[in-house]
Amino acid sequence: MTEEEIISWFAGVDWGSERHQVCLLDARGTTVGEREFPHSGEGLAELGDWLLSMASAASTVAVAIEVPHGPVVDALIDRGFVVYAINPKQLDRLRDRFSVAGAKDDRRDAYVQADGLRTDRRLFRRLQVADPRLIELRAWSRLAEELRAERVRLSNRVHHQLWRYYPQMQKLTNDLAAPWFLELWAIASTPAKAGRLRKSTVERLLKQHRIRRMDAETVLRILREPAIKVAQGVAEAASIHMRSLVARLRIVNRELREAERKLDELCTTIGEIEQTSGEGLQRRDVAILRSMPGIGRINLGTLLSEASGPLSRRDYEGLRTLSGAAPVTKRSGKVTYCRQALCCARPIARHGLSLGTCRHPARSQVSRPIYCAAQTWPFARSCSPWCRGQTACLGLCPSAATDAI
Repeated sequence: MTEEEIISWFAGVDWGSERHQVCLLDARGTTVGEREFPHSGEGLAELGDWLLSMASAASTVAVAIEVPHGPVVDALIDRGFVVYAINPKQLDRLRDRFSVAGAKDDRRDAYVQADGLRTDRRLFRRLQVADPRLIELRAWSRLAEELRAERVRLSNRVHHQLWRYYPQMQKLTNDLAAPWFLELWAIASTPAKAGRLRKSTVERLLKQHRIRRMDAETVLRILREPAIKVAQGVAEAASIHMRSLVARLRIVNRELREAERKLDELCTTIGEIEQTSGEGLQRRDVAILRSMPGIGRINLGTLLSEASGPLSRRDYEGLRTLSGAAPVTKRSGKVTYCRQALCCARPIARHGLSLGTCRHPARSQVSRPIYCAAQTWPFARSCSPWCRGQTACLGLCPSAATDAI
């Protein structure tokens, strides 16, 4: 018997921060039971025991939930239940089948998930036990994004404080959170201190941080430009804020460097492991993703961790669901492409691949796919001139592209 024939019970879990509402249906759609469980080790264990008391075995129970990961998902998979995830927006559309009310109702949401899984299982995504390396990679990639966002927020505050009393210092660089800029402010925190700053000190600072786009004379000339007139005490007050911002930025910069180092290390580790079972990410996946120009460690880590399932299954539709199609804008007559959008690859199942040949004309404004370049070269006859140009930009020859696939 297939797995779909074995499953005879359908549960929906409306998860929450403190309590989880669960609804269990049989194969005919009759509500067998409804219960609420606290978010704790004992509560999650009780949830699994309650489902097993209704069904003969865990493998006969399919569980629907909105989140694709977390302690609830891990606890259910560990007990042997078949767990499926659905996008909250899709669940919102399914909710209209049963009620047009816009009010939030945990019991109704749990029932909608259970009944939706019973009747429209194709809309749900089967969840599997995640690779520990991918879990760690996901954590580091999300941490790196948080640190980058925090770095931008703090640098904007630095810009505001310098605007109050020291605007000439902003002319030195656009990155006000750069380590060398923070050290320069520490030794020349006010225009008065900049007037007493030695050229040798600035030269040593620039050499230490390998800043070659400007010399010490240029830095001193900018810092010693006529200062704006401010009320007494303004410079001292702004310096107090700046001192706190600089201390926090140094910590963020250090943590961000550590996160980026770990991302490189984990991506390399995943890329060095060759899997022959046909399941999970393979070395060629990492090699192809790394070959895309400008993808960066953050995008690479996000793709490998958040979209590892669709990538390993060559699930083009799943990738589109996760990444979406980003709008294309024009800047100065040039088209800007979103590197994370995977919207223009066409399935080529006859070649054993589902990500590859692009079908858009050369002038169409669509986003660039991750797999387009490396996988379209062997099938260049059916590919548009735009895709062949993107492949050539990578410097891949036909044999190299074939080896990558």
